[in-house]
Amino acid sequence: MSEIRLAAEPRNEFGKGAARRARRAGFVPGVVYGHGHAPVHLNLPGHDLMMALKTPNALLVVPIDGKDEFVLPKAVQREAIKRSIEHVDLLLVKRGEKVTVEIPVHTEGELAPGGNLLEQVLNALPIEAEATHLPEAVTVSIEGLEAGASITAGDITLPSGVTLAVEADAVVLQIIGAQAAQVEEEAEEAAEETTEA
Repeated sequence: MSEIRLAAEPRNEFGKGAARRARRAGFVPGVVYGHGHAPVHLNLPGHDLMMALKTPNALLVVPIDGKDEFVLPKAVQREAIKRSIEHVDLLLVKRGEKVTVEIPVHTEGELAPGGNLLEQVLNALPIEAEATHLPEAVTVSIEGLEAGASITAGDITLPSGVTLAVEADAVVLQIIGAQAAQVEEEAEEAAEETTEA
């Protein structure tokens, strides 16, 4: 994964008023923590940050005390309606350091004919990898799978240097037969009707 450089500025004003002024000027307030350092407060360029965060586990480079440092997004707070970024927590990482993150699970291929449904039990797979070599996602083939089949975390081929951070027998995907899916849907509808009554 390539690193994304952000022209962050030190943040010396704190509180809601200062955060609002920063956002009006096109910045997003953020804090960098980790490695036993005191938290470092930054204003990050809003548009550049939004574009960078479209990549899961984006490796960012920000200037801290005159030195470029690697950081990973740890928590992103968004405005409820517009979904604009309000604040970001960043984790300081070093080259060679192992970190635990979640990566998206993508599927390819077609299920066996018969109206079966794919249930994605885990949308993201917890993995451990070197901070500067995080995979963006994993792709799993579901080609020809029949009802009752499942794919566990241990079945997924991971890139070199990447290990699972979840039990190998954890179910990631399972195939539900059309009839079972209909029964499940009817049960959910009945539960909703009971709740409304």
